[in-house]
Amino acid sequence: MLYEDMVLGRTFEDMCAQMYYRGKMFGFVHLYNGQEAVSSGVIKYLRKDDYVTSTYRDHVHALSKGVPAREVMAELFGKTTGCSRGQGGSMHMFSKEQGLLGGFAFIAEGIPVAVGAAFSAKYNREVLKQADADQVSVAFFGDGTCNNGSFFECLNMATLWKLPVIFVVENNLWAIGMSHLRSTSDPAIWKKGPAFGMPGVHVDGMDVLKVREVALEAIDRARRGDGPTLIECETYRFRGHSLADPDELRSPEEKAKYAARDPIIAFKKHILETGLASEADLKAIEKKIDDIVEDAVEFADESPLPERHQLLENVFADPRGFGIGIDGKYKCENPDFTAGTAQV
Repeated sequence: MLYEDMVLGRTFEDMCAQMYYRGKMFGFVHLYNGQEAVSSGVIKYLRKDDYVTSTYRDHVHALSKGVPAREVMAELFGKTTGCSRGQGGSMHMFSKEQGLLGGFAFIAEGIPVAVGAAFSAKYNREVLKQADADQVSVAFFGDGTCNNGSFFECLNMATLWKLPVIFVVENNLWAIGMSHLRSTSDPAIWKKGPAFGMPGVHVDGMDVLKVREVALEAIDRARRGDGPTLIECETYRFRGHSLADPDELRSPEEKAKYAARDPIIAFKKHILETGLASEADLKAIEKKIDDIVEDAVEFADESPLPERHQLLENVFADPRGFGIGIDGKYKCENPDFTAGTAQV
């Protein structure tokens, strides 16, 4: 399961790069290559009804949480069959069914949402006496977020109320083009956990089994009501910050050092050496994933674009608001609605 999930993430992201350069995707697209051990190591131990919040680098978190590859790819293509109906794009994956509460474009945005979901579970269990309300919440974010005020406020609140939330820092050492070592007074992010009264753990984020071991303890701890945990996963992204980034700020030596520790290659070697699976078994998994990703592209390409009226849906609580004209029809359905504006 772990190997298959990691290969799915890598293969999917590689395909995203191809589709982006072919003009099938627009805007900024941030790929997850190199960090697969974190997503698979944490999320694959969660239940379907547990919650996850992500960042702008959210495609693989969505896949690990169970969102079908078809829906993720269609969202990237801006199609109605996407998990956010084509309105979210690369940075705003969402799935109510799978407990994915969103990718968030600005740093630290998702952390309060994860804390709120954790509070909801605790309230339902302790106040409303719902015996099955033992969900946990996981917030994923990067090292650049850890100097943001929301991060500290949420650590404090989570400990104060003993909430079932896990804070997972994907420390890939660079916040866009800013080195973590240059921007943080104490680069050991995990130490901020004990400062707020919760366990803080540092783990090799390039080793899926080590990540999973730490995640098991943190998730079990949260589910039995013992409160939050801060996990710092030291990892590395193999591509630029986004596909628009020429990636000239990181040294070739640094990139080569981490490429040699590719988490998928390392895990594959472990599987073969321990006899957990044969080379043929792993090749069958890789072929299966190739087929899934190819199918996702075909599905996304053939799916319809959103109708114009969808632009103004879910903007106002009252559907009779700005989006509806006096004739009762959506204003954007009027051919003159976009008069004088750029046509795409």
